Amino acid sequence: MVESVTAASPPRRPHPQRWKILGLVGVAQLMLILDVTVVAIALPHIGADLGLQREALTWVVSGYTLTFGGLLLLGGRAADLFGARRLLLTGLLLFAAASLTAGLATTGPLLLGGRVAQGLAAAILSPAALSLVVTIFDGDERNKALGIWSALGGSGAALGVLLGGLLTAGPGWPWVFYVNVPVGLVLLLTLRTHLPAQPRTGVRARLDVPGAALVTAATGSLLYALIGAGDRGWGSATTLALVAAAVLLYGGFVVRQRLAASPLMDVRLLLRRPVATGALLILVATALMIGIFFLGTFYLQDHRGYSALQAGLLFLPVALATMVGANAAGRVIGRTGARALGVLGLLVAAAGMAIPALSGGTVAMVAGVSVAAAGTGAVFVVASATALGQVTAQESGLASGIVSTFHEFGASLGAALVSSIAAASITGASTTGFTRGFTTGAILAVAAAVLALVLTPRPRSHD
Repeated sequence: MVESVTAASPPRRPHPQRWKILGLVGVAQLMLILDVTVVAIALPHIGADLGLQREALTWVVSGYTLTFGGLLLLGGRAADLFGARRLLLTGLLLFAAASLTAGLATTGPLLLGGRVAQGLAAAILSPAALSLVVTIFDGDERNKALGIWSALGGSGAALGVLLGGLLTAGPGWPWVFYVNVPVGLVLLLTLRTHLPAQPRTGVRARLDVPGAALVTAATGSLLYALIGAGDRGWGSATTLALVAAAVLLYGGFVVRQRLAASPLMDVRLLLRRPVATGALLILVATALMIGIFFLGTFYLQDHRGYSALQAGLLFLPVALATMVGANAAGRVIGRTGARALGVLGLLVAAAGMAIPALSGGTVAMVAGVSVAAAGTGAVFVVASATALGQVTAQESGLASGIVSTFHEFGASLGAALVSSIAAASITGASTTGFTRGFTTGAILAVAAAVLALVLTPRPRSHD
């Protein structure tokens, strides 16, 4: 079959507009990543206006990332079957409509419904966008493109907090959602004229909807356990039962993938060492980053008395540090190798989080989080390059879906974990919960550095 082409032997010359396409789909991905953290700075205001408590506010973040991550494998598979161009344009339209719904929300359930719809649209859009990047670039250019992509994703999360502060302090928190509508529609119209036409693959296969339901339900059960543990207790019967249910559902997902005629994913792809290592690294890096933002926004606004705008501006160094870390990693990863760079990035993240854990105050928090952001920015590049650098063109959509799935699950887990660990501080006057949250992040980063040292494959002498 002529489609049986590997990344090492591209079927045609590089697309002449590949860098312009990268810029456009990069903006689309930036919008999705922004939507994880742009909401974080508005959480105290959303809670006050809609009467939402800590658990409900956590779901405003985790509901989006859970749906986004839970359906990404389905989105990646759909991109392979039906064409990345079609899926990307459809996702943009749905995301704009869902954002409008969330902005118009006057009750908690309506807001959560809009967030879930945003997650569904993002799950369609994101793997299709990354699949295009992996497909139209090759070799060293692919590594550079992935570095730019990772920089957009990492810095976008930090810039989302700044933008959230500007919008919340200005026209109001609904505008953190409204802003996606014009941006999404402009991107839709522009990309329609720039993306190359893609013929149908001719492959007749069904999407594994039951598999997607199983993995989403498993992660939802785990998140519900983590979010509620702050009130119910980590060893309570309910928490343990929910964790057990998550384990059983994950097991059911694996069985389903082995028995399904057209599985959601080839489990063997995730068992490949580069893909598995990259997925683990991006899960940890995202969990650390979102945990930092979740803790930071409540610390600055509720305990230090800063306005939403002031809190957003205080996160500007974090945005810059993330971009510097990601860009630097993209430039040197070819010389240093993924293993050394991944370990270094995680240790830098651990050192940064140790600063606010050991010393209170605004300066210590901003300085420490900025250092940690530089480390996580580098880890994002390492994770993407490790997981996607050796997949074939036919596997690009699925591999992209796997990486993005672990990214969003990391965001969900990070928000849920620190929400419970710092529950007393988020709802009360004590700062001990924030200290425990940053300490936990530092410990997790060190543990992940050890795993990265052991698991990350050694560099090959050829492409």
